[in-house]
Order: sequence, then C-alpha cells, then structure tokens
Amino acid sequence: MATETKKKQGKSKLKRRSGFTLIEIMVVVVILGMLAAIVVPRIGPRVEEARRTSAKAQIESIVTSLEMYRLHNGVYPTTQQGLDALIKKPTLAPVPKKYPPEPYMNRIPDDPWGNPYIYRCPGEKGGYDVISTGRNSEEGGEGWDADITNHDPA
Repeated sequence: MATETKKKQGKSKLKRRSGFTLIEIMVVVVILGMLAAIVVPRIGPRVEEARRTSAKAQIESIVTSLEMYRLHNGVYPTTQQGLDALIKKPTLAPVPKKYPPEPYMNRIPDDPWGNPYIYRCPGEKGGYDVISTGRNSEEGGEGWDADITNHDPA
C-alpha cells in the first residue's frame, strides 16, 4: 500500500509540472519578438529587390516575344491587341498573316505584385512600352514605388 501511495504522489507531481508556466511562455514570446524586430527590417528590402528583379526578368521575356512577333509580322501588336496577341492570334486589325501555329508565350504573367503588365504601342519613347506599376500599383512613383519598364537599364 505504501508503494501505491508513493506512485500516486509521483504521478500528481508530474501532472503539475508537465507544462510551461505563463511566465515562461511570455519570456519566449518577448525573445522571439525582439529577434523579429532585428531581422525583419534587414530582410524587407531584399524581398522588394527580389520582386523588382523578377519583374525585370518577366519584362525581358515579354520583350523577346514581342520581337519575335515583329519579325514574323513586320509590326508590333497594337495597344488594342495588347499582350494577348502573344498568346493567341489577334482578330483586331492589323490581323497578322504569319502567326505561327504555337503562340509566342503560353501565358502572360502578372507582375510580382499581382498586377497585369501595361502594354502600349506606340510607346512614350517610340516602339512600345511594357510597364509594371510596381509596389504601389499606380503609374509613376519613386524609390520602391517606381515603375519598371522595358526602357530601364538592365
């Protein structure tokens, strides 16, 4: 009987000590918060820089397809035909006579911020413009909010 009582006492001590106290949890949360406050500001600009680099790469791919379109058809798609002319043969004039059986692109991606690319032909600087409106989703802007275009240096 004495051993049964000792077993019960041992079990009850284990039950009481099996979890963390509120103080211990709060200390861990505070430490994690302090670490996040140090690390996040250093990572934030890198994420934005990676998005801008991704947008430039996507624009390069679109530009390559637009150049192939012009080589086959003698002209770039009009603003009204848009970038959709790269994934299916346009039905608006001027309808291309030498559109290949396979499209120039399988799909037109959205920019890294989830916005569609803007296409204009003729563009502001002649030729055409392919524009990502960037982080602020509006044309124009400065710094991290600046537009990314096919005219930007690589």
